[in-house]
This record gives sequence, structure tokens and C-alpha cells, in this order.
Amino acid sequence: MQIIQQILFVAAFGLAAYFISKRIQIIKKTIQLGRAEDRSDNPSERLKTMLRIAFGQKKMFDRPVIGILHFVIYAGFLLINVEVLEIVLDGILGTHRLFAPILGSFYTFLINFFEILAAGVLLVCVVFLIRRNITKVERLQATRHRELNGFPVIDANNILFAEIILMTALLSMNAVDSILQERGNEHYHPVGSFVISTFLKPIFTNWSETALIIYERTAWWLHILGILGFALYVTYSKHLHIFLAFPNTYFSNLKAKGEIPNMPEVTKEVQIMLGLAQPDAEASTEIARFGAKDIKDLSWKNLMDAYSCTECGRCTSSCPANLTGKALSPRKIMMDTRDRLEEVGRNLAVNGGIFVEDGKALYGSYITSEELRACTTCNACVQECPINISPLDIILQLRRYQIMEESDAPASWNAMFSNLETNQAPWKFATSDRFNWANEVK
Repeated sequence: MQIIQQILFVAAFGLAAYFISKRIQIIKKTIQLGRAEDRSDNPSERLKTMLRIAFGQKKMFDRPVIGILHFVIYAGFLLINVEVLEIVLDGILGTHRLFAPILGSFYTFLINFFEILAAGVLLVCVVFLIRRNITKVERLQATRHRELNGFPVIDANNILFAEIILMTALLSMNAVDSILQERGNEHYHPVGSFVISTFLKPIFTNWSETALIIYERTAWWLHILGILGFALYVTYSKHLHIFLAFPNTYFSNLKAKGEIPNMPEVTKEVQIMLGLAQPDAEASTEIARFGAKDIKDLSWKNLMDAYSCTECGRCTSSCPANLTGKALSPRKIMMDTRDRLEEVGRNLAVNGGIFVEDGKALYGSYITSEELRACTTCNACVQECPINISPLDIILQLRRYQIMEESDAPASWNAMFSNLETNQAPWKFATSDRFNWANEVK
């Protein structure tokens, strides 16, 4: 019977690993569709940023209560899953609590520590469910933010319910394990009762030994299969940020937030026009696209940002355009980019790795002119993001395409652009008359 369990476990583990690795490859390929961008400079500063923002959760604590609650789940995820190593080895080798004889009393201390974390995670998940579904925090409501309609709300609740089930399975499994130890079952090594699960023992005290073993095995399988299923599910979920937050913050933009980079193609043309540069002898005859129309025109970092988005809505809740009723939602910009990435990924998968034109694009099919025009480039969304995502960078690149390629701008903007082109100033008078105003103050 034990060998059958081992075979089933190895099969389940291998199957999960296969699908997870396949999904990771798809995500990697879609991110690599973006333009090349060098983010390898200043590695020491990048490492500090990652440790401070992703590992240290610095920006989460800008809102202290939520920061503490999130840290409990974050620490629980990192540390409780250390126990998964033992569970995996037990499943493969057919053992039970493999590390107990090796670690001795320290093993009991570790399990107690994990149980306290598990109880904290369970409690925080309940609080987050209440915030989303009962007290209805405004930035998390689909009735106010159209980008949350459908799967995003279901996704958030799914993860919270899954965490509650996993933590309940872990704690009840330990409670039943303790009872079986006390009854002297040879398979359950004596390691003592645990600090949280001991309060659950009265529920199972009157159960027969057979029933206890069945429950313990069921809870054990539920816990490990739940973790494997969770690991696969997050690759389709906003909770992919659990893994991508670290590389995403490492490759953060280290320049000042207010610095908007020039377009190299335009800069070169201006320099040539002013006699500050010469045309390249071997310049490509292919006309470069100004700005970005679709995901392939964005950089790989923009695409990683999209997959890393937590959908927390801090960007949107701080956006002055959104707060005044405009169509723009920085969170929607990131979610739309990810949705388009997923669509392109499916296209590639169906067509053997070759993209077949589908008549859609990020600009137009997902993100509208109205949204782009509403942005004030104030950087509030960039400042608020807990993992250094920049919705503004995507907005600027789409808006450059909108203006320079589509000529889609209000008449007042076009007049200003015309004046800049002919008079090198936003105003409609000649350069020679620029300082005539000074004559009036003599």
C-alpha cells in the first residue's frame, strides 16, 4: 500500500512540475517579445533595491496596518513552505516526519513556529476576505473599477480561500498526528503536541484509529496537492507577483522618476537638422515606429511589469485623473497589457511559435485614446506601486504612437505642435518677436 502512495506522489509531483515548467516557458517567451533594454548597470544598487522593496516590503508599510497583515502572509508563504521539503521527501521515500529524528527537540520548535505562522496566515486571509466582500474597500470593487469585472475578483477570492484550506489542512493534520503518536501507532514518531494544533485535538479525540489515519492521510494529500495546484494556478493569476516581484524590483528604473527619456530616433534627426550630428552612412532604410502600438513595441521590462502587477489598485487610488472621474486607470493599463500578452502567447502556442496577425493591438483594442489623454504624467502611480512597476512608461510610449503615427490629438495640441515645429515655441509668433514683451516693461 505504501509503495502505491509513493508512486502516486511521484506521478503527481512530476505532472505538476511538467505543467508549471511549460507555463513558465510561455511566460518567458512572451516577455522576450519585447524590445531589448539594458538593465544590467549598477548591480549593487539593484540588489539593494530588490532587498528593500521586494524582500523587505518597504512600500507596503507606507500603509502600516495593511503592511503588517501582508507581511504575515508573505512570511508565512516563505517559511511555512520550508516544511514542503520534508513533505516531498516523505512522499518520495515513504517516510513520516523524516527530519524529526535528525533535528530532535529543534524539530518541535520549528513546527510550532510554522503553526503560529499558519494561524496568522489563516486569520489575515479571513480579514482580507472581509475587506474585499463585506466592508468593500473602494479600490478593490468591480462596481467602481471596470478592469476588476469577472476573473480578477474571483481570482483574489480563490487564492484567499485556498490559503485558508491549506492552513486548515496543515493544522488539523498535525492535531490528528499528535493523537496517533499518543496512541502508540508505530508509523507516527513521538514528537509531542504542537502549540496551535493542540487546541484542535478535542475534535478528534473520540475517533477510531482507522478514522484518524484516513483523516491524517487525506489532510496530508490535500495539503501537498493543494500546494502543487497553487503553484500552477499562480502562473495564471495576479499572484504571479509572489515570484516576479524579486526580478522586477531588481531591474527597476534607477533614474529619477521625473526623467522622461527622449526617443533616440527623434533626437538623432534633430541633431542632424541642427548640424550637431551627421547621418549614419549605414543607416537602416527601414522606418522605425514612433512609440508603441502593440506589445512587441514595448520593452521586455514593460512586459515583465505587466506580469508582475498585483492588481492592488494603489496606483489607481492615487491617480488624479481617475479620482476626478476620467477613464484612465493605471491598474487597467497593466492588466490590459498582460491580457494582450496572454492573447499573443495563445496565438504563438496554436501556430507553432509563429505569430499570426489577429487584427488586434494593445492600442485601440485594449487601451483607448481617451485613457491615454487623461494622464497628467504626475508619476503618482509609479510612486505608489509596491514593486516599482511603471504604468506611466507604457502610457507615454502608447501616447507617442497615438500622436506621432496616428496624428490623433486635439486641435489645440496640433496647433502647439505646429508652433513648436515652425517657431521653436508653443506660441504663434516668430522667434525674432519672442522678447517683444520686454519692451512693455521699460
